[in-house]
Amino acid sequence: MNILITGANGYIGQRLIPVLLDAGHRLYCCVRNKSRFAAEHLHENISIIEVDFLEDSSTIVFPVEIDVAYFLIHSMSTSGDFESKELASAENFIQLVEKTNCKQIIYLSGIANEEHLSKHLHSRLAVEHRLNKSSIPVTVFRAGIIVGSGSASFEIIRDLVEKLPVMITPKWLNTQCQPIAVRNVIEFLSASLLKENTYHQHFDISGPEVLSYRQMLLQFAEVRGLKRWIFTLPIMTPRLSSYWLYFITSTSYPLAVNLVNSMKINIIATPNKLAAELGIKLLPYKTAVQLAFQKVEQNMVLSSWKDSFSSSNANQNWMNNIEVPVFGCFKDSKTRVLTIKEEKVLENIWSIGGKKGWYYGNMLWKVRGLMDKAAGGVGLRRGRTNTNAIHPGDALDFWRVLIADKQNQRLLLFAEMKLPGEAWLEFKIVKRKGKFQLKQTATFRPKGLWGRLYWYAVLPFHYFIFNGMINNLVKE
Repeated sequence: MNILITGANGYIGQRLIPVLLDAGHRLYCCVRNKSRFAAEHLHENISIIEVDFLEDSSTIVFPVEIDVAYFLIHSMSTSGDFESKELASAENFIQLVEKTNCKQIIYLSGIANEEHLSKHLHSRLAVEHRLNKSSIPVTVFRAGIIVGSGSASFEIIRDLVEKLPVMITPKWLNTQCQPIAVRNVIEFLSASLLKENTYHQHFDISGPEVLSYRQMLLQFAEVRGLKRWIFTLPIMTPRLSSYWLYFITSTSYPLAVNLVNSMKINIIATPNKLAAELGIKLLPYKTAVQLAFQKVEQNMVLSSWKDSFSSSNANQNWMNNIEVPVFGCFKDSKTRVLTIKEEKVLENIWSIGGKKGWYYGNMLWKVRGLMDKAAGGVGLRRGRTNTNAIHPGDALDFWRVLIADKQNQRLLLFAEMKLPGEAWLEFKIVKRKGKFQLKQTATFRPKGLWGRLYWYAVLPFHYFIFNGMINNLVKE
């Protein structure tokens, strides 16, 4: 079967791809940037289509032989008018897919059974209505909280439970929902291919339990073997709740705002028999959490919301920064001759950030992360998805990976912290005069006078931090 997937780089798309490949399908994956996606998806049955559905797509042509198309584009964690963005994406998608032989569109939406909906859920419904106006039969799956390693809800709950023994929380923590395991979501999406009994219909998909967010936190704590106390206060406004979520967890502020607005609404599924018809066994919440941690502990997290560009509100045209500028920049360059095997140094470089830290002055890095968070930046809480694997486009604390080329022994990072300018950090192993050397270069392109003052203000810290970092990178 020939299947088109939009949002192929997203949290759900990344998990759906291997399931469809294992079933022998031919995939056409739509991504904004081909370079980021191709590095991780070298497969004979994958073709990549580079397209931005928010821009003019008149020059894009989908293959005519498509049988099914997945629409997995969401903009919940972006700032600005994400409702119009989602509708514009859906409009462009329809115009392209209607020129093919597509027999079914599958859309992952959100449960929306309350009279008053958040902007996030209202936007999902608007996209549903637009897709249903197309000439192609549409199958809509409406999900609530999705629980899986790397999902936004999982990581936010994890941050709260593991960092706060006592929580003073807003009253929306008593709102009810029906969380669903991510593997159940993937089962619904993959098992419904060309099932005519699902055409022109929407189905609420959920786990077997109705839980409050408070219960979800406490059950999460039970799985982790932690004792937690939660107290709710009616005086916490939505704005205060958003700030609370933003500062405590690794979420971005726009996502925190949208989450708080959605969490004030009960998200309870309308019962249906689709799971039984498709042979899907719905997993309880605690089981979903346990399975998620198995993936985390085995370092097998397939996808994480933190790696999405919306986790930082960064410029999604990240390839624009892949060439480090030369003129009008400040640079801090250091080299060290390798006294150990280059493979070991490369391993050290590929392990940088996250729990491993930055090899020197980790407390200073943490302070810088807190300052960034206070200024509205991403801080250090994003960490890294895997402990020893890095791919272009990944988030790495408050950096974005631009180049991760082990063959050419080069790692290039671009700063997503709040700065009066732009910053790059590069590590590269080179051979000179018969000896291998590690070259470490920090580049800063200031914006105006404040940028230049910033560079000189942090210069003393750079001397110690960058010297210490490169010295430790070339050690066992």
